[in-house]
Amino acid sequence: MKEKIFLSGVGGMLGEAFYEVFKIKYELKCTDIDVNEDWLEYLDFCDSSKYELSVEKFNPNYLFHIGAFTDLEFCEKNQSNTFKTNTDSVKTAVNICNKLNIPLLYISTAGIFDGLKEFYDEDDVPKPMGVYAVSKHEAEKFVLQNCKKFLICRAGWMMGGGPKKDKKFVQKILKQIKDGRKELFIVDDKFGTPTYTLDFARNVKALIDTNNFGLYNMACEGNTSRLEVAEEILKILNLEKNIKITKVKSDYFSKTFFAQRPNSENLLNRKLNEKDLNMMRPWRNTLKEYLKKCYSDYL
Repeated sequence: MKEKIFLSGVGGMLGEAFYEVFKIKYELKCTDIDVNEDWLEYLDFCDSSKYELSVEKFNPNYLFHIGAFTDLEFCEKNQSNTFKTNTDSVKTAVNICNKLNIPLLYISTAGIFDGLKEFYDEDDVPKPMGVYAVSKHEAEKFVLQNCKKFLICRAGWMMGGGPKKDKKFVQKILKQIKDGRKELFIVDDKFGTPTYTLDFARNVKALIDTNNFGLYNMACEGNTSRLEVAEEILKILNLEKNIKITKVKSDYFSKTFFAQRPNSENLLNRKLNEKDLNMMRPWRNTLKEYLKKCYSDYL
């Protein structure tokens, strides 16, 4: 008999990867407020009573709490809704897991650090900047301090889901290319670690399957910059001679992207390496795979 996983907030780029990776071995109940796939059911996890009732009825072996607001500017403008979605719902998930005596998976972020260090491992103390970062850090702290059994995985710069679901940097660059832009303005002062959603989901599965719980950084191998990622996209697409990249500082986009962002979001997967369970591939390899898999007919 298959073990069961209840997944909440899985209508986006990361949720799709979790569905693909876990659907064969596990019986899944996948929920979101945006029912954009036939494998999704409607649930607003901010409704704590309905959330609890739905999970209890399914009686899973694990609860994966995936969804969150991740648009930093939206979070700054909608603080109350952000904390309700990103923090309070996680507290509900913790209470459900403790009541049912099952483990919780919570997805955290490299964005909870202040970016003053070049690299961050699991022992570094978070210093969040901005509403989004604070909301995620508060949720992470609550899980650490209150959940009986948990797996917290911190992601870097997410990429995955293709044109339909990717709302992050890679999709934004590809949309500009698709729209015929011949010059891209890219910041050269932001550093981090891309995180391919499929690698992330597979690595979570490896931890679950080997009964390894706790807090883990989980980003692709190799630190980089926004500029280098954009250059690599053009290289993969053989567009280096067709499209010009102009380097700018973050202030260039200050009116559009006004939320505070760390200069460095470089994560080190120290604990995964110590347990010999690091399945996160080099970011260039995963970017190339991602573009081939999801964007071959896009441009």
